[in-house]
Amino acid sequence: MTEILIVDDDKEIRTLLKLLLSSANYSVTEAENGEEALALLRVPGKNYSLVLLDVAMPGKDGFETGEGIRKLSNIPILYLTARGQEYDKIMGFAAGGDDYLIKPFVSSELLARVGALIRRYLRYGTGVSENRILSVGNLSLDEDTRKVTVAGESKKLTAKEYEILALLCRTRGKVFSANNIYDSVWGEDGGESAANVVMVHIRKIREKIERNPQEPEYLKTVWGMGYKVDF
Repeated sequence: MTEILIVDDDKEIRTLLKLLLSSANYSVTEAENGEEALALLRVPGKNYSLVLLDVAMPGKDGFETGEGIRKLSNIPILYLTARGQEYDKIMGFAAGGDDYLIKPFVSSELLARVGALIRRYLRYGTGVSENRILSVGNLSLDEDTRKVTVAGESKKLTAKEYEILALLCRTRGKVFSANNIYDSVWGEDGGESAANVVMVHIRKIREKIERNPQEPEYLKTVWGMGYKVDF
């Protein structure tokens, strides 16, 4: 059974989330703070398919916890928080989050987002059907395993970072606006925050794949238009 880790210091919210997710046939593990969540993720043999992560928690907040999770795993992170300002969303994505849902939320929307993130994650965690490689210079993406390498060195990207990079690599040389990228990767209109969210992800990708992120060789900005991958 697909297992989800809920991280929230509010026991009532954890209980409500557990009831909702269990009704959709997900197995649920609870953690009341970031330290406990990171300890659970280090347990050998435990395989979670998603983390539902609160932001405002004592000790390590959700953003710090998200950064800690990213050092351990590429598991999808869905932030659930009452903090709905654009700055908070950008912080969440910068900390490695894959999606962001504001409390209070509609149960059907939560389940839809949970299902989409898990399907995308599990689809690339199964066997390899054929060797599908995207190559741009020394940059290589394996579309079946989602492995990214630069000059043979493995690079660890989050799910959304990978999808942005793969989108641009599949259409090498084509320029995508920030809104185009957001629509394609998130599957929805990002509104006014789309440009900033994409910009944060682009910066993170460059930090991982470029020798000098300030002078990118692969992921380039076309001023006034958007981004493209070329070499």
